[in-house]
Amino acid sequence: MKKIFVINGSASANSSNQKIIDYVAWLAKDIFSLVVFNELKTLPHFDPELSVTNTPEAILDFRNSIQDADGILICTPEYVFSIPSGLKNAIEWCISTNVLSGKPAGLITASANGEKGHEELQLIMKTVMAGFTPETTLLIRAVKGRFDAQGHLADAKTRDDLIRFTHAFGRLVESDLV
Repeated sequence: MKKIFVINGSASANSSNQKIIDYVAWLAKDIFSLVVFNELKTLPHFDPELSVTNTPEAILDFRNSIQDADGILICTPEYVFSIPSGLKNAIEWCISTNVLSGKPAGLITASANGEKGHEELQLIMKTVMAGFTPETTLLIRAVKGRFDAQGHLADAKTRDDLIRFTHAFGRLVESDLV
């Protein structure tokens, strides 16, 4: 099984993004071993002077988790037409390394609208040279309305989109195209 490091861009404990991650984990249970990182808010604020030397242990662990994974999956909301500051902070800590370069990536933005945040996430991940395709990116608008009162994914189109996304991400991780 391929090891996937999943970054939840939401700081909320019971977020829709976590529900999406849980659904992808269920879809991919026979394909991937997922390690979910829900601790963006615990990472120290980016300090370029500590990015190469005297790097905080939490950042070294975060980078190593990315390095050791066969691929990364980011599932994030959009905050004020952008990606959340915690996610941006985590990515900034990786800039002085090559841990994201060539790493197969799946990018999901699940939010009220999400369009600008999704565009920004793709631009940032392209800049760090992560490997993704249009099929391994997914924008889920009005995400809260996609779940029923019990928190189950109730929207058939979203389920179908996530199935296609998960299969495409699996093919990308298995390929040598990145």
